[in-house]
Amino acid sequence: MGIFDRLKTVISSNINEMINKAENPEKMLNQLVIDMNQQMIESKKAVAMAIADEKKLERELLEQKRVSEEWERKAVIAVKASRDDLAKEALLRKQEAESYFLQLKPQWEAQKASVEKLKETLKQLQNKIDEASRKKNILVARAKRAEAQQKIQKTLASVSGNTSAFDTFDRMAKKVDELEARADAQAELADLSQSTSLDKEFAKLESSGAGADLLLEELKRKMIGDGGTEPAGQA
Repeated sequence: MGIFDRLKTVISSNINEMINKAENPEKMLNQLVIDMNQQMIESKKAVAMAIADEKKLERELLEQKRVSEEWERKAVIAVKASRDDLAKEALLRKQEAESYFLQLKPQWEAQKASVEKLKETLKQLQNKIDEASRKKNILVARAKRAEAQQKIQKTLASVSGNTSAFDTFDRMAKKVDELEARADAQAELADLSQSTSLDKEFAKLESSGAGADLLLEELKRKMIGDGGTEPAGQA
């Protein structure tokens, strides 16, 4: 399993575990980004080791090339000095160096290709982590908005469901209306009673005055009939 396969496995495991809990979306997303960055650090270390191995092969390759060229230079010197024996020995050493060079070259090329691929993959992974960090902020904002909306709906449902308080207000309003109506009726009756009593008083007064006048006139007529004399004060 490669380093990025391990990274994917670890991250997927963490995601599944946190999603199953999902108690706090913000905390979950923050922890996820932390885990991704930590795994990114470990992946960078592994890629750095691969690069180091590639550089080591490259140095060894260049060294064998230098050794091969050096033995060839010595072989030329030996030939010029008429030392064919030394020239042959130098050429054999040159051949050994070239053989080792040819063995190392495909290994180095393969390692170099792998390193380039790892670096490109690492770059893509870093971009994805950066994108995940940006999405995290958006998701956290959405989660908070959803939580606030849920609280609002819960409050509205609680208020709508609790009708007893509103019913009490309605009953009290009707009671106050009844009390006001009764008070108005009593006031109206009081005014009517007062008016009737006043009318009776005046009628009684007027009635009492008229009776006295009649009695007085009747008395005067009687006195005139009895004595023939008009009461004092009469013309």
